[in-house]
Amino acid sequence: MTTRRNALLAAATLPAAAGTATAQPGWPAADEIARRVAEARAAETAFAAAFAARDAAAFRRFLAPDTIWVGRDPLHGPEAVMQAWAGYLSAAKPPFSWAPDLVLVLPSGDLARTSGPVLDPDGKLFQRFQSVWRRKPVGGWEIVFDFGTDVCR
Repeated sequence: MTTRRNALLAAATLPAAAGTATAQPGWPAADEIARRVAEARAAETAFAAAFAARDAAAFRRFLAPDTIWVGRDPLHGPEAVMQAWAGYLSAAKPPFSWAPDLVLVLPSGDLARTSGPVLDPDGKLFQRFQSVWRRKPVGGWEIVFDFGTDVCR
């Protein structure tokens, strides 16, 4: 039910954001914002797939040069993230998985937010991820902020 509610919320906010986007010179039109929402969703999905495939190089390509991963001790930059996640990426099987159920793009079309469930190997929800993505000038998306929040049980 929550996934459906989030999807409906994202869909409901898109026309409002797109309407605002057309009011600003140089901002993308509604159809371009919808395309960028799809791109950001695809980027998050590909990022999760790289993790699931244990492909550290592909995983690394999604990290912005100035990325910050928020946690007990924030990680600044891709090298810090890769070092901290080396154990996760080298494990025989992924210790968790994730997929976006909410994707929002600013009316400017340059920043996106993705969020969704994080599941343990048995498929049990234990966190929600929150990521902020920046659109690169040449196209494509890179993660600038990432963090997880525990779910109440």
